Amino acid sequence: MSVLSKIGEYGRMVRFSHSLFAMPFAIGSMWVAANGFRGMDVLQITKFVLLIVGCMVTARNSSMSFNRLVDAKFDAENPRTSKRHLVTGALSKKAVIGFIAVNAALFCLLAWLLNPLAGIFSFPVLCALAFYSYWKRFSWLCHWYLGFAIGMSPLGAWIAVRGEFAAFPIFLMFILMLWMGGFDIIYATQDEEIDKRQGLHSVPARFGRAKALKIALASHLAMLALCVIFGVYWQMGIAWWSVFALMAAAILYIHLFRKSDDLDAMNRDFFLANVGISVLVMLGLIVWILLGGDVNALR
Repeated sequence: MSVLSKIGEYGRMVRFSHSLFAMPFAIGSMWVAANGFRGMDVLQITKFVLLIVGCMVTARNSSMSFNRLVDAKFDAENPRTSKRHLVTGALSKKAVIGFIAVNAALFCLLAWLLNPLAGIFSFPVLCALAFYSYWKRFSWLCHWYLGFAIGMSPLGAWIAVRGEFAAFPIFLMFILMLWMGGFDIIYATQDEEIDKRQGLHSVPARFGRAKALKIALASHLAMLALCVIFGVYWQMGIAWWSVFALMAAAILYIHLFRKSDDLDAMNRDFFLANVGISVLVMLGLIVWILLGGDVNALR
């Protein structure tokens, strides 16, 4: 197998396209934390962008690969996941362990290059990301833990730029947690029966598909409520409220007005909504700063 083919196999294993869910939140948080990069030269901007994107990619690579490694037995028994790389032998266990180790090491190194606080928290963050793989074995709250794990990205980007915690990115973290938690519940409806047979926990396996979809809607409505609090408290202005209107319309349309009950179509729609809402949040944050928002004036 050529080097490019091998890289492609690793990219497919970690479903690199799904980076689009969290990356825009991180970029938006980075933009606000850096105050639109006002007063920074090209080298400073390049450093932050490359290191933060590098942290995002390597952290996700290591956590997704770890998930594939520890869930290989369950994947082999599930028709939906039976073609995954460790199950089919496209990648060996040794190769995946090596991939995890390299990406984890790179993540910690890149974090230390950003600032000491980012470096100190790099290993705990990796542990928190890896722990997601075990939640489905004991709790149907696993969907929101996944959301929390992904939601750390805007907080991490903020710390990477400013070297401190703040309420602003923590709000973004919980917004992303509620959005991703609801989306993951919908995604898990595909595995309702196999989860029951394997003794795994999920909202669909615990409550059934119909109730699960209502719980997903409730999670997304809670996310919209948090977006309102976020916009009011930090006086985000027209940019944020325009984004909010589009997000609310997309969520309500897909949950309440879409016609097909086909699970594949539903998941495709929510995949597109996932990317769209993440990009909208990023644009709302970027435009807010461009229209005169000032991170240094935040409460």
